Amino acid sequence: MSAPPPPPTTNNNTPHHVGDPSITFHTEQEQEPMKIPPKDLNIVWGGDTRYWKLPDDEDSSAELNQVCWLEVTGSVDGTHPNKQYEVGFHVSFTPDAFGWGCGGGGSPLYMMVKRGKDGKSVWRKLWLNPHQTDQCDITATTNPTPTPTPMILNFTLSL
Repeated sequence: MSAPPPPPTTNNNTPHHVGDPSITFHTEQEQEPMKIPPKDLNIVWGGDTRYWKLPDDEDSSAELNQVCWLEVTGSVDGTHPNKQYEVGFHVSFTPDAFGWGCGGGGSPLYMMVKRGKDGKSVWRKLWLNPHQTDQCDITATTNPTPTPTPMILNFTLSL
């Protein structure tokens, strides 16, 4: 019997938050969404409180304080190759949000999802303007694949 995987950590060796590398797809019903808490995601600069406030509980959101490089990644094992999956992030802004790619010289937000190491990446690009909306969802959908082996679903949100 093997030992359980180590818990997600932020350690002194890196300013990044390292999430759970062994998330396995699970839902009670086939159509129910699976919610992954922020502590289980890999967050660049997530271990530095100048940039991120990570929640203590699974029902709260991670809060981005300031950043020049935004990258949040994760992966889920145990997905079915012949099924299509939608991955999404819910983004909300505080009233004093700034620096988002509002067109005109800013940077867009990107969402990527792919199957396995060699799968085809599906990208979404979104320009966000916190002065026009206080929240939005960005999603990307995988394509079914004929590969019969268990598949890992990888996803990224980046600026």
